Amino acid sequence: MKAIWNHTVIAESDDIVTLEGNHYFPETALKREFTTFSNHRTSCVWKGQAHYLSLFVNGEMNPDAVWFYPEPSEAAAEIKGRVAFWKGVQVTD
Repeated sequence: MKAIWNHTVIAESDDIVTLEGNHYFPETALKREFTTFSNHRTSCVWKGQAHYLSLFVNGEMNPDAVWFYPEPSEAAAEIKGRVAFWKGVQVTD
């Protein structure tokens, strides 16, 4: 699968975990040259605290478009070391 934003592949992998309709890519599949820091955080009752990254591709910023759980709960252990996308990022086969 590929994650694409602003006509650019930002992650690609065949090792995908799908949870609650979101596709989690291995952290190593994320092309870090397209990410930048975000201090945004959210909490999920059963997964834990999500951290975010922003995307910067072809001169355009997409704030908080990537999220991950650095210390997911035991119930969500399968997404540790993985990232997911939203805010216009297309995930395709």
